[in-house]
Amino acid sequence: MRLLRNTIAIVLLLFVFDIGRYLVYPDVGRLARENPSVSAFMEYREAQWKQEGLDDKRVRQRWVSLDRVSPNLVKAVLIAEDNKFWQHGGFDYEAIEKAIEKNIEAREFRSGASTISQQLAKNLYLSPSKNPVRKIKEAILTWRIEHTLSKRRILELYVNVAEWGDGIFGIEQAARTYYGVSAAGLSAQQAAQLAAVLPNPLKYSPVNPSGYVRNRARRIYAIMRQRGIVLPDYQEVMAPPPDTTTVDSVVIGVPDYLIEQAVSADSTASGLPEQTASDNENNHSVADPQGEGDDTGAGTTNP
Repeated sequence: MRLLRNTIAIVLLLFVFDIGRYLVYPDVGRLARENPSVSAFMEYREAQWKQEGLDDKRVRQRWVSLDRVSPNLVKAVLIAEDNKFWQHGGFDYEAIEKAIEKNIEAREFRSGASTISQQLAKNLYLSPSKNPVRKIKEAILTWRIEHTLSKRRILELYVNVAEWGDGIFGIEQAARTYYGVSAAGLSAQQAAQLAAVLPNPLKYSPVNPSGYVRNRARRIYAIMRQRGIVLPDYQEVMAPPPDTTTVDSVVIGVPDYLIEQAVSADSTASGLPEQTASDNENNHSVADPQGEGDDTGAGTTNP
């Protein structure tokens, strides 16, 4: 009996130690000044590939600073993954409550309501496992990350270590792989599609989208437009206004006196009476139809 009690005590002690060590380890403070070269998720995927005999397969990642990431992508990710990112302290308790209710109704774990800070903690230090012990570790690391790093740095780390496809980590690699552009060059539609696959990037693809991805991307894009993030007519809105100055529609830029001389010469040569200056003006001074009533760039569809 004593042996059983001792065994249980040792197991509990190891359990507490396994969880408690995340209060001080790893050194989260280093993330404020250093970019991680590898994440736990990357190591996890490489171990999977090795087990499957895919020894030549490697993680593909390109690091990029947040100021070189398209604002479209940043805002799409926030809409899709963590709408209250700038307000919460690492945990969205309202979303967690709703997720628990859904899981109880479904009688299985379907929704986790993880914030970007929680996902960063998981990606950097843990595994995709959904067991309760991992969630406790994730909560400890999330609290430490939120109290150590700025929100901007958290977001920068997340978009660089997030998994965007099979072996594809980081938004720069994802943008180049799927669209042939840099992270800075992503359009609003491309950003919405990339954000739409984040719940399961191994199952879904932004370039060969399933019905789920198309619908999710459409909703993300619609919210971006509603919030004024996307201006579909940006080029028209930002273009300089058309020149509405009245000019000759045939000989734009030719001085009036040259026109009068030419008309006078033609009239004299043909034996016709010379036209007066006022007649000449009436024949040649025509408003530019492109400048009159041109609505191009007059408005915006921004809701």
